[in-house]
Amino acid sequence: MHIAIIGAGNVATVLARLLKQNGHTLAGIYSASIASAQVLAREVGALHYGNTGSIANKADMYIIAVNDTAIAEISSMLALPGKIVVHTSGATPKNILGNISANHGVLYPLQSLRKEAGHRPLIPFLIDGSDHVVHTQIRAVAESISPLVHDADDSQRLKLHLAAVMVSNFTNFLYTLGEDYCTRQQIPFKALVPLIEEVAARTALYSPATMQTGPAVRGDMATIEKHLALLSEYPLQKQVYQQLTNSIMSFYNTGGTKETPPENRRG
Repeated sequence: MHIAIIGAGNVATVLARLLKQNGHTLAGIYSASIASAQVLAREVGALHYGNTGSIANKADMYIIAVNDTAIAEISSMLALPGKIVVHTSGATPKNILGNISANHGVLYPLQSLRKEAGHRPLIPFLIDGSDHVVHTQIRAVAESISPLVHDADDSQRLKLHLAAVMVSNFTNFLYTLGEDYCTRQQIPFKALVPLIEEVAARTALYSPATMQTGPAVRGDMATIEKHLALLSEYPLQKQVYQQLTNSIMSFYNTGGTKETPPENRRG
């Protein structure tokens, strides 16, 4: 399929590479940053465009891979009747593209993507289409670049986007706070990496609720007080520690889920 990409950031770059590597032809790359469009276009053997008016009407599918706030702006500038147009947002309704083309939908990669990353993670795609024919074609493209493709309407996609923020963005910020504490205390943050990897790996095998460990789920107030004392000079880390400790204790003491089995309460 001939595909044009609107955007040249992380998502646009990773998708362009995947599409090219899996037999699709990149018909063009558009970006408000001409330099960025040129770099990506050169990499994937495509033409580049510096304004929406110059986008050639020669592709079969147009993928709008820009930040959420820019989707509406681009939608107001484009008219591609008869073409399939999709965006890559988890939080934006598909019909925002309706004025571009009646054939529109969503190709949302449920993954944290970085164009400079040396490895390519497994990418689940959530898809939707304006009708059955469009949906089928979007699915065909998604399945050509990933083994994990799921149908998801606007409501389902938004809910999964929210859950993704919790398990990815929030946990990464906790890593940031932990790294900051370790750096300032001159202790090795990298010593924690095997622990991070093990906890993440367990989520593929068990419910996270049954794997909770630590002083909060045990009600170990003596250890909690020691930790809070160590954080007396780190107000942000202390605030987050207190909030999460209180949340864990509340969750496990109010019947939100079964009490964690004793054998899992080590660490």
